[in-house]
Amino acid sequence: MTSFSHIPVQNDLLQPIRQWFDSLEIQNAKLAHFLCKIIPAQCPFERDITLFGRKLFHIPPMCKLNPLYEEVVSLRFRALCYLADECGEDVAVYC
Repeated sequence: MTSFSHIPVQNDLLQPIRQWFDSLEIQNAKLAHFLCKIIPAQCPFERDITLFGRKLFHIPPMCKLNPLYEEVVSLRFRALCYLADECGEDVAVYC
């Protein structure tokens, strides 16, 4: 897993966006459902390319190259927790 934790905070141009994502509070079921639908549970780009039943190569999960990956995944998790804990909904459809 690629980590961007080695970037000093004072030089991280994305820090304000990271803080904004981390500060978002989920207080609305409609917003929580929307976030769970648009943020995939798994990286949609990871694939095994096969031909005639033989694996030719593997495409790694490109999502982790996104510098805001951790914040987006955390936002989705908070939305799932809101739906499950606050709304009492079954979130299995999003997993």
